[in-house]
Amino acid sequence: MTNPVCPTTGAPMQRGVRPMTLDYKGASITFDMPGWYCEESGESIHTGEDMKVSDRALNRLKAEREGLPSPEEVKRIRTKLGLTQEQAGELIGGGPRAFQKYEAGDLLPSRAIGSALALLDHDPSGLAVLSARPHPAPTSPSFGELRAGD
Repeated sequence: MTNPVCPTTGAPMQRGVRPMTLDYKGASITFDMPGWYCEESGESIHTGEDMKVSDRALNRLKAEREGLPSPEEVKRIRTKLGLTQEQAGELIGGGPRAFQKYEAGDLLPSRAIGSALALLDHDPSGLAVLSARPHPAPTSPSFGELRAGD
Protein backbone atom coordinates (compact mmCIF):
# COMPACT_ATOMS: atom_id res chain seq x y z
CA MET A 1 0.00 0.00 0.00
CA THR A 2 1.36 3.41 -0.90
CA ASN A 3 1.23 6.09 1.75
CA PRO A 4 -2.45 6.93 2.12
CA VAL A 5 -3.76 10.36 2.97
CA CYS A 6 -5.82 11.04 6.06
CA PRO A 7 -9.56 10.96 5.31
CA THR A 8 -10.06 13.83 7.78
CA THR A 9 -7.21 16.23 7.03
CA GLY A 10 -5.81 15.09 3.68
CA ALA A 11 -2.34 14.96 5.27
CA PRO A 12 -0.03 12.08 4.38
CA MET A 13 -0.19 9.16 6.80
CA GLN A 14 2.87 7.37 8.13
CA ARG A 15 3.34 3.68 8.81
CA GLY A 16 3.85 2.98 12.50
CA VAL A 17 2.80 1.15 15.64
CA ARG A 18 0.65 2.60 18.42
CA PRO A 19 -0.67 1.14 21.65
CA MET A 20 -4.27 -0.05 21.43
CA THR A 21 -6.47 -1.30 24.26
CA LEU A 22 -9.40 -3.69 23.86
CA ASP A 23 -11.96 -4.46 26.58
CA TYR A 24 -13.97 -7.64 27.01
CA LYS A 25 -16.20 -8.59 29.95
CA GLY A 26 -14.44 -6.36 32.47
CA ALA A 27 -10.88 -7.18 31.37
CA SER A 28 -8.60 -5.35 28.96
CA ILE A 29 -5.50 -5.98 26.92
CA THR A 30 -3.09 -3.40 25.52
CA PHE A 31 -0.90 -4.30 22.56
CA ASP A 32 1.08 -2.65 19.77
CA MET A 33 -1.18 -2.06 16.76
CA PRO A 34 0.49 -1.58 13.38
CA GLY A 35 -1.13 0.69 10.84
CA TRP A 36 -1.07 3.94 8.93
CA TYR A 37 -1.39 6.93 11.28
CA CYS A 38 -2.11 10.64 10.77
CA GLU A 39 -0.10 12.82 13.14
CA GLU A 40 -2.52 15.75 12.71
CA SER A 41 -5.87 14.05 13.39
CA GLY A 42 -4.96 10.80 15.12
CA GLU A 43 -6.90 8.86 12.46
CA SER A 44 -5.62 5.44 11.47
CA ILE A 45 -6.03 2.96 8.63
CA HIS A 46 -5.35 -0.76 9.11
CA THR A 47 -4.73 -3.43 6.50
CA GLY A 48 -6.02 -6.99 6.77
CA GLU A 49 -2.60 -8.06 8.09
CA ASP A 50 -2.75 -5.29 10.70
CA MET A 51 -6.19 -6.45 11.79
CA LYS A 52 -4.85 -9.94 12.47
CA VAL A 53 -2.87 -8.39 15.33
CA SER A 54 -5.99 -6.98 16.98
CA ASP A 55 -8.04 -10.11 16.23
CA ARG A 56 -5.41 -12.28 17.92
CA ALA A 57 -5.24 -9.97 20.92
CA LEU A 58 -9.03 -10.06 21.27
CA ASN A 59 -9.07 -13.86 20.95
CA ARG A 60 -6.42 -14.10 23.67
CA LEU A 61 -8.51 -11.88 25.97
CA LYS A 62 -11.70 -13.85 25.21
CA ALA A 63 -9.93 -17.16 25.90
CA GLU A 64 -8.77 -15.84 29.27
CA ARG A 65 -12.22 -14.56 30.26
CA GLU A 66 -14.12 -17.60 28.92
CA GLY A 67 -11.81 -20.22 30.43
CA LEU A 68 -10.56 -21.46 27.06
CA PRO A 69 -6.97 -22.54 26.41
CA SER A 70 -4.50 -19.96 25.07
CA PRO A 71 -2.64 -20.66 21.82
CA GLU A 72 0.42 -21.68 23.86
CA GLU A 73 -1.63 -24.05 26.00
CA VAL A 74 -3.19 -25.68 22.92
CA LYS A 75 0.27 -26.26 21.45
CA ARG A 76 1.69 -27.54 24.75
CA ILE A 77 -1.07 -30.13 25.11
CA ARG A 78 -0.93 -31.17 21.45
CA THR A 79 2.83 -31.72 21.56
CA LYS A 80 2.51 -33.52 24.91
CA LEU A 81 0.15 -35.93 23.15
CA GLY A 82 2.65 -36.38 20.31
CA LEU A 83 0.20 -35.22 17.64
CA THR A 84 0.72 -33.10 14.56
CA GLN A 85 -1.68 -30.23 14.09
CA GLU A 86 -3.52 -32.19 11.41
CA GLN A 87 -3.79 -35.33 13.57
CA ALA A 88 -5.12 -33.27 16.49
CA GLY A 89 -7.76 -31.69 14.27
CA GLU A 90 -8.91 -35.05 13.01
CA LEU A 91 -8.91 -36.85 16.39
CA ILE A 92 -10.00 -34.09 18.78
CA GLY A 93 -12.09 -32.10 16.31
CA GLY A 94 -12.16 -29.04 14.16
CA GLY A 95 -10.65 -30.47 11.00
CA PRO A 96 -7.16 -30.65 9.53
CA ARG A 97 -6.36 -26.91 9.79
CA ALA A 98 -8.07 -26.09 13.08
CA PHE A 99 -5.07 -26.56 15.35
CA GLN A 100 -2.91 -24.40 13.12
CA LYS A 101 -5.48 -21.62 13.62
CA TYR A 102 -5.86 -22.26 17.37
CA GLU A 103 -2.09 -22.14 17.89
CA ALA A 104 -1.67 -18.98 15.80
CA GLY A 105 -4.44 -17.29 17.81
CA ASP A 106 -6.55 -16.81 14.68
CA LEU A 107 -9.42 -18.94 15.98
CA LEU A 108 -10.73 -19.64 19.47
CA PRO A 109 -11.23 -23.30 20.28
CA SER A 110 -14.81 -24.19 21.17
CA ARG A 111 -15.74 -25.04 24.73
CA ALA A 112 -15.90 -28.73 23.65
CA ILE A 113 -12.37 -28.63 22.18
CA GLY A 114 -11.12 -26.85 25.30
CA SER A 115 -12.71 -29.48 27.53
CA ALA A 116 -11.29 -32.35 25.45
CA LEU A 117 -7.82 -30.79 25.66
CA ALA A 118 -8.11 -30.34 29.43
CA LEU A 119 -9.13 -33.98 29.87
CA LEU A 120 -6.36 -35.24 27.58
CA ASP A 121 -3.82 -33.04 29.37
CA HIS A 122 -4.89 -34.64 32.67
CA ASP A 123 -5.08 -38.19 31.27
CA PRO A 124 -3.30 -38.66 27.91
CA SER A 125 -4.44 -42.30 27.80
CA GLY A 126 -7.81 -40.94 26.66
CA LEU A 127 -6.21 -40.40 23.27
CA ALA A 128 -6.46 -44.18 22.70
CA VAL A 129 -10.24 -43.90 23.04
CA LEU A 130 -10.38 -41.18 20.40
CA SER A 131 -7.99 -43.05 18.11
CA ALA A 132 -10.14 -46.21 18.26
CA ARG A 133 -13.24 -44.36 17.05
CA PRO A 134 -13.95 -44.44 13.31
CA HIS A 135 -13.04 -41.22 11.56
CA PRO A 136 -14.64 -40.43 8.24
CA ALA A 137 -12.28 -40.23 5.31
CA PRO A 138 -12.21 -36.95 3.39
CA THR A 139 -14.87 -37.00 0.72
CA SER A 140 -15.10 -35.60 -2.76
CA PRO A 141 -17.71 -32.94 -3.41
CA SER A 142 -21.15 -34.31 -4.19
CA PHE A 143 -22.65 -33.87 -7.63
CA GLY A 144 -24.68 -30.91 -6.38
CA GLU A 145 -21.54 -29.15 -5.14
CA LEU A 146 -19.79 -29.37 -8.48
CA ARG A 147 -20.09 -26.46 -10.86
CA ALA A 148 -19.95 -26.60 -14.61
CA GLY A 149 -16.35 -26.56 -15.72
CA ASP A 150 -14.96 -28.02 -12.48
